[in-house]
Amino acid sequence: MTRLMLAVLLTAFALGSAAAQAPGTCESKAIGKNGRELAGAARTSFLAKCKREACAPKAVGSDGKRLRGAAKNSFMAKCVREQA
Repeated sequence: MTRLMLAVLLTAFALGSAAAQAPGTCESKAIGKNGRELAGAARTSFLAKCKREACAPKAVGSDGKRLRGAAKNSFMAKCVREQA
């Protein structure tokens, strides 16, 4: 029984650390065509687009259908805020 609990805890910590690294993916992709990091307005625009695109597939209701209207706007705002 203790081995099972230990395995569950280790799995939970592993998943938690993987989820903590996920928001950094947009920042790591913010590289221009010349190989340098983006800066200023280009970086801001890229990060906003990247976060929107990361949240869009997750905008699904409990019935399995895509969210629309105010529900989608609310979900997207919360998701993008959490990505930061």
